[in-house]
Amino acid sequence: MVEENDQLPDERKAVTEYAKKLQSEVFPDLKVAFVHGKMKPKEKDAVMAAFAAHETDILVSTTVIEVGVDVPNAAVMVIENAERFGLSQLHQLRGRVGRGKHQSYCILISDNRNEETRQRLKVMTKTTDGFQIAEEDLRLRGPGDFFGARQHGLPGLKVADLGCDTQLLQEARQAAEQLLAQDPALTSCPATAERVTELFTQQADALN
Repeated sequence: MVEENDQLPDERKAVTEYAKKLQSEVFPDLKVAFVHGKMKPKEKDAVMAAFAAHETDILVSTTVIEVGVDVPNAAVMVIENAERFGLSQLHQLRGRVGRGKHQSYCILISDNRNEETRQRLKVMTKTTDGFQIAEEDLRLRGPGDFFGARQHGLPGLKVADLGCDTQLLQEARQAAEQLLAQDPALTSCPATAERVTELFTQQADALN
């Protein structure tokens, strides 16, 4: 996993060179492919289809695979320079593996020796609950970074303030879980069902 940053155009070059190095020096018996945000949609789709079909063994990618990618057999993800990513984004990336029957692993690599950075990354080892991770990300990075361009799948809140209304949001979440447990199809709340369907339709590529 190589960070993709529009301010650093060489990141795309880094992906291709890293993939070539893995292919020639590290995994000569395996097939290594790469994907990045500057590729045409058809090119990316072809690479991802080959990876899903196990025609490719290893995929080197930027964060273009953060959302909308479902490869059940993907079992290991290695994220380099993990300290550069927010916890919510790391959680999104981690969600690309562990979708099938195989035991899966997400390995975070960082050369940063800062204790605060290490403690922040350790949050990822303590929970797989996206809500808890988002809370910690908010506490550590502040709401400005929390709603960065990469935080897909997080709908804007017109009333609640994530910095001040955490308890209220937790209560709302619990109420939603109870409602779904009692009425999964939301037949008793047709307006809510309609809004949820609308939200998932609008955010089909992000909410997955």
